[in-house]
Amino acid sequence: MPLDPETLGPDPIPIIADWLTGAETAGHRLANAGALATADRDGAPSVRFVLVRGVAADGIRFYTNRDSAKARDLAENPRAALALWWERTNRQVRISGAIAAVADADATAYWRERPRGHQLAAWASAQSQPVSDRAALEAAVSAAAARFRDQDVPLPPFWGGYRLVPEAVEFWESRPDRLHDRVEYRRDPADGSWRRRRLQP
Repeated sequence: MPLDPETLGPDPIPIIADWLTGAETAGHRLANAGALATADRDGAPSVRFVLVRGVAADGIRFYTNRDSAKARDLAENPRAALALWWERTNRQVRISGAIAAVADADATAYWRERPRGHQLAAWASAQSQPVSDRAALEAAVSAAAARFRDQDVPLPPFWGGYRLVPEAVEFWESRPDRLHDRVEYRRDPADGSWRRRRLQP
């Protein structure tokens, strides 16, 4: 059934969550992987894939090292865009808006869900910085494992989460002959409500 601005809900956030669940049900192994675009203070762009770890009214969550290249961009220019694409459902979502930090309590709660190996790797890696060789990286992981032997691995002070607070969301669904459906939502800055419209493919 074609996408129609009149029949889609008034809020795009539940639709993002629904499409993500649909992609997972369709068998996408990393349905929550999205391309996150940032820019530094001079406007130089950079893009990489991150894992979406929450879709809620207050934003789209992801977590990372706060000293990473993406985090440095976000410190200088706290705006970003995210694209999610699912081949099996022939759908794409694009989201753009401002960036806000996730509360430490929320970051800690998510950290505790991570596998221990992921936690140790986060402690060991100075993300985005040069390293002499693979052996040096593995030695750093071994040192972290020894440091936290027989105890829970704590949340590093340099690690946390971000919320992409949507200001614009576009839903795209493939159709024959390139007559794809595109529906855009834009948030009204005056009252926070959403405006919907169809875009040409």
